[in-house]
Amino acid sequence: MSHYFSNLIVRMTRGLAGRRLIVAALGLTLLVGLFGLAAAQRRQRKPPSTGPAISENGIPKTDPNLSGRFTFVRLRFDTSQYGYLYNFNNYLGDGGPPWSHDYPMASRHLMKIMGELSKIDASLDLNEPILTFDDPLLFKFPFAYLCEIGVMTLNDAEIAGWREYLLRGGFLMIDDFRHPSQFANLQMHVRRVFPEYEMKRLDLNHPVFNCFFSIGSLDLNPVYGTYYKPEFWGVEDSSGRLMMIVNYNYDISDYWQFSDNPFRPIEETNEAYKFGVNYIMYALTH
Repeated sequence: MSHYFSNLIVRMTRGLAGRRLIVAALGLTLLVGLFGLAAAQRRQRKPPSTGPAISENGIPKTDPNLSGRFTFVRLRFDTSQYGYLYNFNNYLGDGGPPWSHDYPMASRHLMKIMGELSKIDASLDLNEPILTFDDPLLFKFPFAYLCEIGVMTLNDAEIAGWREYLLRGGFLMIDDFRHPSQFANLQMHVRRVFPEYEMKRLDLNHPVFNCFFSIGSLDLNPVYGTYYKPEFWGVEDSSGRLMMIVNYNYDISDYWQFSDNPFRPIEETNEAYKFGVNYIMYALTH
């Protein structure tokens, strides 16, 4: 196991004495580049993706039997009308359709962390299933991920699927977007999904930030420039259950993606994993 990931696991578990955790550090197989690079070098251009080149038109069908283990699921939406504007290619991941950013390594790395820190039977070494809101298979999975919603436009069937999924007990994480116009687009969609509920800004006292790790601060370093201060929003049902977490002006999955690479600082990567672990633990216990 790399020195980089050894430090990450040690720091994440610090202060958790008394918890019965499975921290089989030798089980991690993630490799690390040059850890001695300076912090300024870490923030240079993103390293190339190491994931397989999968075409948007060649996404494999989701195996319904995966629902027997905890499986990270990614949601997609139609972006065909925006391709010429944003100049993205047809292959999934960074540089591909916006909803596919950080695919597939972000979820692969997060599932390794979940396997080390808990007894959850997580699907490991798997490219996450990719579904739409109106796919009935979505209801087999308790946790779903959605990103780059600034260019998202959903039809009525997708809006209905989104609503039913969350009301049935599903949990949605929205990540990796910035700018007031993109936030306004999300608000518009949420009003269509839940006209009876409103998005609200969450503070550090919310249970989602304390259900496994105790998150120390929401005052995080900006990833999109100093004008974009990270904020956390959510939507709760009538009983107070958080159905959806929104990482606005932030990109938690980017830290997961490059956690085997010193492109991102280890301290910030550590915190990003804490958020991801807490989101999943909250989703499975509420």
